[in-house]
Amino acid sequence: MQKQKQKQKRIVVIGAGVSGLTTALLLSKNPRYSITVAAKHMPGDYDIEYASPWAGADYLPWTLTGISFADEYYGMNRTSEPGTDAAEWDRSPACKTYTRTKDVDSPTPKFAKDPWWKDMLPDYKEIPTSHLPPGISTGHSFTSLTINTAIYLPYLVSLLLASSVILKRAVFTHITDAAFAHHTTSPSPSNQADMLLNCTGLSSLTLPGVSDPHLYPIRGQTVLVRNASHGNFSLSGTDESDEGAYIMARAAGGGTVLGGCTQVGSWAGEVDVEMAGRIMGRAVGLCPELVGGKEDGVKGLDVIRHGVGLRPARKGGVRIESEVVDGVQVVHNYGHAGAGYQCSFGCAEVAVKLVDEALWD
Repeated sequence: MQKQKQKQKRIVVIGAGVSGLTTALLLSKNPRYSITVAAKHMPGDYDIEYASPWAGADYLPWTLTGISFADEYYGMNRTSEPGTDAAEWDRSPACKTYTRTKDVDSPTPKFAKDPWWKDMLPDYKEIPTSHLPPGISTGHSFTSLTINTAIYLPYLVSLLLASSVILKRAVFTHITDAAFAHHTTSPSPSNQADMLLNCTGLSSLTLPGVSDPHLYPIRGQTVLVRNASHGNFSLSGTDESDEGAYIMARAAGGGTVLGGCTQVGSWAGEVDVEMAGRIMGRAVGLCPELVGGKEDGVKGLDVIRHGVGLRPARKGGVRIESEVVDGVQVVHNYGHAGAGYQCSFGCAEVAVKLVDEALWD
């Protein structure tokens, strides 16, 4: 007697940022799932509500101790192994971090002298003192990843489409409305999706049915330029308390990202012109090669655009947990702050495990 084919479970992923798309991608590996991604914003959009396109998107842990998603680098690295489409997209063989002498005794140091992740990233080494710029106490170099978000997000979409995942635009007035957004469902209580994945980032602050009061924005501002950098650079601090200094070189013609700031609680979506000037000035000081060592400094930068994004931060950290909302099963995956890309695979794997447990255990 032929065994009856098992009916697929219908899943709706809400949100098409890097977290939503990566979670949908891992879910699509299971043939028991039929998946729809439903979101207000999709790759190709540039909106203050949509954080993923604005990200610098490198892999550089800022935590001073190890975290539970320490294998996140290897998750990202799977997309760029030799032989895959993304093999040349995101490798950054010349990354450097510098700790200023004035930041050494800071109560909240950005970079540890002996970082926990040194054995995880290839080619890690301490930069000899004789090779450090003036005013720098310590430095490290290593190989890491920097994602060109303009092509990576559409790349994830292409992988989803190849796996028969359906993507659609949708805006929900309550999280449970998404239960009827699956491409096979109809607006009937008996025909709703089996599971919702909430990957809405900051929108979970105001989305009824979630309304998480622990979410808050961390405003970031960057300048994308055509000038080429010979690597990635990050400085431990600046003389402006909520501003930083970093350079991220994107592959495949993606330009170079200059940053930035971490303005906690700010919702401002407009470009701060004065801050943009400081960002560019610090970048040229950090890497004079950007302008070929020319004396005209920032005037030698060829600006593509200025960017402002809101990192979806959360008091207590990332929320990855399951619950039932008005009779609908929901798994949440949001609140990644500035680590959305580098945590995307690690967090998605945890979320998928929760889905499997809720639907099959």
